[in-house]
Amino acid sequence: MRRYIYLAAVVTVIVLVFYFGSMNDWFSINNNNNASVDSVTEATENRYKEMEIREYNGIRLDPSVGPRDNSISGIQQVDVNDYQLKVTGLVNNPVTFSYDQVLEKESFERLIILYCVEGWNARVLWKGVRIMDLIDDAGISEDAKVVIFHCADGYTTSIPLETIENKDMLLAYSSNGITLPESMGFPFIVVAEEKLGYKWARWVNEIELSNDVQYKGYWENLGYPNDANIGNN
Repeated sequence: MRRYIYLAAVVTVIVLVFYFGSMNDWFSINNNNNASVDSVTEATENRYKEMEIREYNGIRLDPSVGPRDNSISGIQQVDVNDYQLKVTGLVNNPVTFSYDQVLEKESFERLIILYCVEGWNARVLWKGVRIMDLIDDAGISEDAKVVIFHCADGYTTSIPLETIENKDMLLAYSSNGITLPESMGFPFIVVAEEKLGYKWARWVNEIELSNDVQYKGYWENLGYPNDANIGNN
């Protein structure tokens, strides 16, 4: 009889040890998960700039600054006092705009998601001018098929002229109600709707009209698809 009591006691101890050990593991896992979630949330919160709005018409906005810098030569610092935006190439009359002259044009606001090839995306309220309004001032040659964007860091990319016209694409100078941050391309970023992030040229200083439909920019020359359509890559 004592033997059975002893065995029962041993079994009970083993069960209790296993149970409490499992509970400790469970709490440890959940605490780690919560810590991970909290750290991600904190990291996201820290990317919002002062005065940046976080909601628009009931829709949550993401920070306009991405989780990391993926530019080819670091974040550019452009002095708007010396800044010039040139419209060149296959145009009738090349034109040059100062920063203020661009801002004087009719402005538009659009809620558009930027999709990065790295896997993250950001829903941002962009404000800017129509790219076609800038191009039209220069007069478009009949041979023009492609728009090549040149940037302060030497970066280039291209988008078909027809696509820019059909999508009514913007050259933005504001994101989520604030002046476009330097890390997002101040003074201007191409809001390439429904195109992957490498078409969203930053620190734009020249808009060139071309007939080279095969033109490849920086990342396209390294193997990225030239169309950069969302969902096709």
